[in-house]
Amino acid sequence: MLKQQRMKMLLKSTGSEHDYMGYNEKGHGIRINGDGEGVSPMQTVLLAIAACSAVDVEIFLKKMRQNLVKLEVEIEGKRREEPIPKVFTDIHVHYILYGNLKEKSVKKAVDMAIEKYCSVSLMLQKSVHFTHDFRIENTDS
Repeated sequence: MLKQQRMKMLLKSTGSEHDYMGYNEKGHGIRINGDGEGVSPMQTVLLAIAACSAVDVEIFLKKMRQNLVKLEVEIEGKRREEPIPKVFTDIHVHYILYGNLKEKSVKKAVDMAIEKYCSVSLMLQKSVHFTHDFRIENTDS
């Protein structure tokens, strides 16, 4: 039998039209808005991919004894115009890593994160074309 992890979230209307706050079980929240006044539901999907894979990249680089100082992730999604639903067709993830890092280690960490470990990207990869790359900004003086 498969082990399953239970996850429960709560979404509450803020009182403004198409505006919500989402909370996890610990009370941490994120504002989600359907009017362009905040982060949209589809933008939260992109942020989830970026965050999920970034955590994995950090973990892998630490295990490889790489000195990662800072990590930024730029992510872009392309959605079809018609028909509705306007699902993502392509997603590109670009990692910017700061530190004295070996390119081979970074490539391995980024590839493993997107292709094998990030749960969010793996759920979408059967229906969305994923690409990814990275840039290292050496922080040695």
